[in-house]
This record gives sequence, structure tokens and C-alpha cells, in this order.
Amino acid sequence: MSILVVGSVALDSIETPFGKKNEILGGSATFFSISASFFDKVNIIATVGEDFPKKHLKMLRNRNIGTDGIAVKSGKTFRWEGRYEYDMNVAHTLATHLNVFQDFSPDIPQNLRNSPILFLANIDPDLQDKVLSQMNNPKLIACDSMNHWITGKKGSLEKFLHKVDIFLLNDAEARQFSGEANLLMAAKAIVAKGPRSVIIKKGEHGVMYYSKREHFIAPAYPLETVFDPTGAGDTFAGGVIGYLSKAGKINDATIRKSMVYGSIMASFAVEDFSVNRLLDIKMPDIDKRYSDFKKLTRF
Repeated sequence: MSILVVGSVALDSIETPFGKKNEILGGSATFFSISASFFDKVNIIATVGEDFPKKHLKMLRNRNIGTDGIAVKSGKTFRWEGRYEYDMNVAHTLATHLNVFQDFSPDIPQNLRNSPILFLANIDPDLQDKVLSQMNNPKLIACDSMNHWITGKKGSLEKFLHKVDIFLLNDAEARQFSGEANLLMAAKAIVAKGPRSVIIKKGEHGVMYYSKREHFIAPAYPLETVFDPTGAGDTFAGGVIGYLSKAGKINDATIRKSMVYGSIMASFAVEDFSVNRLLDIKMPDIDKRYSDFKKLTRF
């Protein structure tokens, strides 16, 4: 199959205990698409400014990622500045400059409206709904969200989730959205609000899948070195959706397997700044970690 992702392509400035980098490639659609591209064809819908380095677009195209949907607008590219301390589950936002992304309201090209899989990254739920209204009955609809939309547009998000097959969010967002402290209860409450299933990302503590008929928990891939967790959740989503697209069917077995691949892709992403580590690996590296994961979790 093929995947259409709608989200941000950005430039990040990030500081962690292990270094500081300025104006590096970031954005939800960027991490997602590079991760998913290891498994299937991906097309991006996003917007950047005239200052966006052309080398980044060339890199995406070289990875067989469609960039025709990335609009270059007059102005500056979306920028995010953040800092992490030793608890890398918490990002401290220092500055957010939406720039051209502030007016992002995509018109999906006709040739992409038949994409069988749609992933809506972290954007306004009203905009997610607008994008979906332009699609021609995708087989799988998945979306992400964040605390900003849960706080400011919870009603819109709840309305939209009735159209979603897989809803991804982290543990703090799951508790906030559901009002439940216990994650199992949170997952149950979220599915009751409309989506057919939910995936709750727990960072270094793994991931939980919940639907009305199936529950699954997987650990995170153990790492000795974590340099930068930015984009790990989007990379995880890319691995999940990428594998499901490659599998060509969605059932309990493929969903479980996709979550393992998602965890593996995220484990690579955090080993360097930006998407550098993802650009450095090949499919045999992913297969090796998949084999290791099976050994670590088999009993």
C-alpha cells in the first residue's frame, strides 16, 4: 500500500545533557516519513518557508519519500527550541515560532486522495478533520495529538476520534484526555470516546495497545545511550504504520508486530540528534534489533 502523512517539517534547536544543536531537521512528518519509508512508500503534506534548506528535500526524495505535497511559502520555516535534562521523558519548550506553519491548511492533491493509509500527525483536530474530508475512503486512519489540543480543543478532538482507527498519544496525554490516573483505565475510557483502538506511548517504559477486543503491552528496546528523544514518538508511529502498510492487512498479529517495529525505530532515533541515526541505518540493522527484541521478551 502507500501512506500519506500530514504534519510538520521544521527546524529544531535542541539542548540535552549530551550536546547542543541549532537549526537541525525536525518536525512530526519528517520523523514519521523517514521511519515509515523503511517499510513502504510515503508522501508528505506539509509547508516550509523559503529559508528551508533544499538539501533536506533532496534527502527525503532520495529515500523515496514523496515531497510534492510540501508547499514552499513566502516566509520562515516552523522552528522549535527545546531543552532536556537527565529525565528525557520531559521536554522543556524554550520557544516555538510557527511562522508559515501558522496558516497551514492543506489542499490534498488529487493524486494523493486515494492513499489507502492516512496518518494525521500532531495538528489542530479541526484541521485533521478537514484533511480527512478530502480523502477517498482510506483503509486505515491513524492520528496523534498533544496536550495543547486536549486542553484547547477537546470537543473537536472527541468528535474527530469517532472517525479514527488508531489514536496515538503519550502517557501524560492519555491521563489528561481521559481523566484517569491508571493507564489501563485511561485506555478503556479513550476507546469509549470513539477511536477503534489506542496506542499509549510510555517512553523508556514501553507501549500499550488497547481495543475492545485486544490488549497488548510491549517494552521499549533497551539502550545504553540516549542523545536526543525529540521525534521518538513520531518515529515510533512511522514504524507502526509503515509495517502495517507493508503487511497489507490489519489484524491482532500485524498490530502486535508493528508495535515492536515501532519501538525498534524509536530506539534508533534517540541515539543521535535530529534524524541522523535513522539516515545511518539499513534494513539489516532493524532486523537485528527485531531478533534481539524477540530474545529479550520470550519466556
